[in-house]
Amino acid sequence: MKNIKITLIILGLLSFLPVEFIAQDVNISAELRPRFEFRNGYKTLIPDGKDPASFISQRTRLNAFYGNTTFKAKLSLQDVRVWGDVAQLNKSDVYGTSVHEAWGEAIFSEKFSIKVGRQEIVYDDHRIFGSVGWAQQARSHDAAILKYLPAKGHRIDVGLAFNSNGESLYKEDYAVNSYKALQYIWYHGKFDKVGLSFLILNNGMAYMDQTSTDTTQKVAYSQTIGPRVTYKGDGIKFNAAFYYQGGKNKFNESLSAMYFSANVSYAVSKKFNIGIGGEYLSGTTSENQTIGDEDDKSFKPFYGTNHKFNGWMDYFYVGSYMYSNGLIDINVPLVYKIEKLTFKLIPHYFMAAATVAELQTDGSWKDYGSGLGTEIDFTVGYALSKSMVISGGYSQMFATESMQILKGGNYENTNNWAWVMFTFKPTFFQSK
Repeated sequence: MKNIKITLIILGLLSFLPVEFIAQDVNISAELRPRFEFRNGYKTLIPDGKDPASFISQRTRLNAFYGNTTFKAKLSLQDVRVWGDVAQLNKSDVYGTSVHEAWGEAIFSEKFSIKVGRQEIVYDDHRIFGSVGWAQQARSHDAAILKYLPAKGHRIDVGLAFNSNGESLYKEDYAVNSYKALQYIWYHGKFDKVGLSFLILNNGMAYMDQTSTDTTQKVAYSQTIGPRVTYKGDGIKFNAAFYYQGGKNKFNESLSAMYFSANVSYAVSKKFNIGIGGEYLSGTTSENQTIGDEDDKSFKPFYGTNHKFNGWMDYFYVGSYMYSNGLIDINVPLVYKIEKLTFKLIPHYFMAAATVAELQTDGSWKDYGSGLGTEIDFTVGYALSKSMVISGGYSQMFATESMQILKGGNYENTNNWAWVMFTFKPTFFQSK
């Protein structure tokens, strides 16, 4: 709380400084986002005998940005809480205030800069790198990014990260649930109505070799490589992506997996948009997950905004499912906008990409169908202004027995989820 007061005083003093002193670009803003949720089979099928959960969570942010011709800097402080998780006369919070972003970017020329510090990393459609904005805490990285603009409409980023538990005198095993190190190169180019991106990610996870007497922690590296293409025409939008993953997973097992997606949408009118899309994420059969005599074939969208994909009930790749049977997702997004209202309806049909099976008492495996179920997502948003939005949604999962084999719970129970959220984004001071 003391740090917040000091920050508020500094930001308040900055707002009274003359524009000439502050230089070119200053923005002081905030975000307050309380959200009510009703969870009755969210993320996994609700088991027999369990009652739904209801709660209100809230994200509060204070943001300060400064930029001129030689450098940029941003500070974003964040408080995440659940209403009632501390007493009214509390001395400290459960989560407490944290630094979501704290970075500086040195601008060496119009073509070259370097951005260092705590920052969000977002590329393309958020599939591999995303901000995870739906989660109240969101995602940010401690990283350095070299940016190069070789020509108008073209950009190359080189990202580097190296993580440690903290300052130390001797080498220590890395114990945080994150990568130990990563390096990537991302290219994006615009060619009239076509956009092209290409990503190479070298992701390093710390592991201990359980089969060796050597107790030294090592790092296993996987490689994610692939392009993404977009097209934006008159009323038509299209995108497709392909990624291959090789190398080693976080258990130092051989990894060989792939991803493919294609989506197209058509503006029927200025108000109504219809689309169809599909995703394929390779998976590992249930039997091989247990026996482990083959490569890991489960594709992993490591640091993406996974809530954006594969249904909003987050059954896949949100905190779990990275080493499971993979997924085929066929969806039909429908969007209708009228003045300040936006309606979205997205049906999904899910199938497993690899065989779903269950080990029997006699040692044999019983196979199940690949169909996992259908999810219907509906949301509506009302923008009172640019700084104030009220939104809500309802989702229903119609699962199969195969989903139960993978996720547990009971597929015959009613599994649904509903939410209502207020988003306030005031700007306290802005000068350009």
